[in-house]
Amino acid sequence: MITDLEMLLRYFDRFHQRTVRDVAALPSAAEFWRPARGEGEKAWSIAEIVNHIAESRLYFASAYCGRGWLYDWPVPSTERQSGWVPAIEASAAEFRRRLEGSPPEWLQRRVRMIDTDGMLSGWRIMMMLFEHEVHHRSQIDTYAGLEGWDVPHIYGRSRESIDDLQEEQRRRGGG
Repeated sequence: MITDLEMLLRYFDRFHQRTVRDVAALPSAAEFWRPARGEGEKAWSIAEIVNHIAESRLYFASAYCGRGWLYDWPVPSTERQSGWVPAIEASAAEFRRRLEGSPPEWLQRRVRMIDTDGMLSGWRIMMMLFEHEVHHRSQIDTYAGLEGWDVPHIYGRSRESIDDLQEEQRRRGGG
C-alpha cells in the first residue's frame, strides 16, 4: 500500500527514467517499425506505443484526481522518433503537475471504475499506471530484441554478468 504522495512521486520519477532510457536506446530503424501482422493494439507501431504510454499516464492521473477515466491531455507528436522522448518527458511533467499538492487522503479515496461498479483506492490506480507502463515498455523491449536491437538491462546487469558472479557468491555463503 502506498501511503505517501511524495514517495509515490519519487518512485514515478525513477520509473519514468527507465522508460526514457529504453525509448532513447532505440535505433533509427525503430522509427517506422510495426509488427508484420495483427490488428488494433496488436499492430501498433513503436511510435503508437510511445504515444499510448504518454497519454495513459494522464488517463490514470485523471481518474486519481476524480475527473473520470479520461484521455484529456493532448500528447505532443510521436510521429517521428525525435518526438518520442520529448513526449514522454512532457507527460511526466504534466503527471507530476496534476498530482503534486493533492490531498494525502486521495491515496485512500475510492474511485469508481470506468466499466464496472467496482471501486479502487487512489494508490491502486497508481499501481495500475505502473503495471500498464511496464507492459508497454516490455512490449517495446521485446520488439527490439526480436529485431536484434540492443535492449538496456533494467539494472545495468545481464544474466551473463550475474552468472560470472555466482561462484564468488557461493564462496561468501550466499547460497
